[in-house]
Amino acid sequence: MARPLDTLTQALLGAARKAGADAADAMAVDGSAIEIDVRNGTLEKAERAEGTDIGLRVFVGQRSAVVSASDTRDETLTAMAERAVAMAREAPEDPYAGLAAPEQLAHDWDIDALELADPTPEPAPAALQEDACAAEAAALAVAGIAQVQSASASYGRQRVHLAATNGFSGGYTRSSRALSCVAIAGEGLAMERDYDGDGRTFQTDLRAPEEIGRRAAERALARLDPRKPKTGAYPVLFDERIAASLIGHLTAAANGAAVARGASWLRDALGEQVLPAALSLIEDPLRPRISGSRPFDAEGLPTRRRALVENGVLTGFTLDLANARKLGLAPTGNAARGTSGAPAPSNWNLALTQGPQSREDLIAEMGTGLIVTSMIGATINPNTGDYSRGAAGVWVENGAPAYPVSGVTIAGNLRDMLRRMTPANDARPWLSRVVPSLLVEGLTLAGE
Repeated sequence: MARPLDTLTQALLGAARKAGADAADAMAVDGSAIEIDVRNGTLEKAERAEGTDIGLRVFVGQRSAVVSASDTRDETLTAMAERAVAMAREAPEDPYAGLAAPEQLAHDWDIDALELADPTPEPAPAALQEDACAAEAAALAVAGIAQVQSASASYGRQRVHLAATNGFSGGYTRSSRALSCVAIAGEGLAMERDYDGDGRTFQTDLRAPEEIGRRAAERALARLDPRKPKTGAYPVLFDERIAASLIGHLTAAANGAAVARGASWLRDALGEQVLPAALSLIEDPLRPRISGSRPFDAEGLPTRRRALVENGVLTGFTLDLANARKLGLAPTGNAARGTSGAPAPSNWNLALTQGPQSREDLIAEMGTGLIVTSMIGATINPNTGDYSRGAAGVWVENGAPAYPVSGVTIAGNLRDMLRRMTPANDARPWLSRVVPSLLVEGLTLAGE
């Protein structure tokens, strides 16, 4: 019989103390996942995974080590602890290592309010296959679609528990249901593909498979017969599907690990304007039914709503305990980890201020420029913010979409780009990254 996760983590802590650790924390994760792929209306792949993973981090003075396993027998826990302590004794000292103080720990959280797990039963494989087949059929029903590369449906459920010798103990359950479709239009070397998909915590919130398949087909058709525009400086509209990647470069530069290493173009930017004055970037890990929500972080600190950027001004970095200590700042409850590694800073749910204009309004104002709907590769200089990425999308002339574009490169500097962007009002509110389409003026496009 499977052992309760809280019992398992306490057993790991006991083994660590017995092996000679001064302090320790332990994580246990178990769960199941099922994925169904279909092709031509028949089952192509069915995978199911179940398992339990455990991780132990020990401290011997200011030295630490992490070990992990997928075996939960008592003898394995003992061996893990002994091995971890032996490793820690050989590790270099880290003056910033250590657990949270008891007064820093989370307590009295309301896990039910977050609605992290759908209470309805796990879907049968046949139900997942039916959804995938419906998405595929909807895509194939659109004239001009040659084939569907993949149609997939999946479900997962996971339990997490964290405990530490500082007195923290807490856990939660998380579920997810997802559906995606990749459609292909055209023939031979002229083929183009695009996708649509959805992922939700609650199965009833998932978009209809017919809508997903049809939208994937429409996007693939819109990419046929692409051209290259003339090289020059143009306004670029980052479509809502990929606009979050632009904000992701900002959050990566504001990550405490990068700042502490000195490898961030925002390392000296606290209190400075990094976005237009009308925009704020809010992190809220307490939004119900959202994949990035959680009541506490991977070090047992409480999570909270905060403004990473407020009225255009960078107000703080994203910090776990160790990097907060390195920088002489307070931790922000943003530690993330798996069972096999130490904590590192990570953002939870983010939302950028939306603008008053629609995506169509911004396109009309562009005159001549590019709507970017997909990107490949990336060359980002972490110290300067210099930015270069391959892109495809739709060319705009006289404020109206004219023809598809591919094989172009967009270049600029993130510090300048982010300060002159204009948001639309089309962000999807159920995503963990709520970022609308973003118009950036004066980027360099390398085309013909």
